[in-house]
Amino acid sequence: MTPRPRPRRRIRWRPRGTTDILGAAAVVLALTVALAQATAHLATKAAESWPLPVLAGLAGAAVLAGVRVRDRLRRRADGARTARLRITLPELDAMGDQEFEYALRDLLVRDGWTARKVGGGGDQAADVIGVRPSLGRIVVQAKHTRVGGKVGSSVMYQVKGTAGPAHGADHAVVVTNGAFTRDAMSWGDRHGVRWVDRDRLHRWAHEGEALHELLGLPAGRSRLPWRRAA
Repeated sequence: MTPRPRPRRRIRWRPRGTTDILGAAAVVLALTVALAQATAHLATKAAESWPLPVLAGLAGAAVLAGVRVRDRLRRRADGARTARLRITLPELDAMGDQEFEYALRDLLVRDGWTARKVGGGGDQAADVIGVRPSLGRIVVQAKHTRVGGKVGSSVMYQVKGTAGPAHGADHAVVVTNGAFTRDAMSWGDRHGVRWVDRDRLHRWAHEGEALHELLGLPAGRSRLPWRRAA
């Protein structure tokens, strides 16, 4: 009779003493740390691969496109608002000198000039300077006065002396909400310094007539006396 095989005894490990317990704990801790590191590595690789970067790029592009559309719409709205700019003579009369200069700048912008206010100490007879490619460079001297006040020839002399040499202007204009003396208008007409009195200011600011059309500025760069001399 064949003897029956003895059943295998299951070997069960039991920790013996503090050393075994600490060793087992160290192994478990090491495995836990390794698993955490592997998980973090996989997460980093996933973040570096599709689709997260693609989605982030699409989101960034969408935000950038939205900003550009917003800015374009804002510029279009500002342009439409500027194109409708109208200022009455009573409104101009009520302004201070600085406000008057800013108003003239805005009117130039409405007419298609790239204009900036430069008036202040040492402005060399220029309160607003504008540039328009088809017309050149314009210098505006603003003379805000009380109603009925008159601007004399001395202003014309100053503007002629600085518009070309100091500012490189092709056109020089003196604008007032008042009037000019007869001598000032005559001198300006002879020496290429244009003038805008109260009546012309009304047509420009309130009725919306463009300044270059109002004054008949040439379509090319003007041949002013200081330009010919240069």
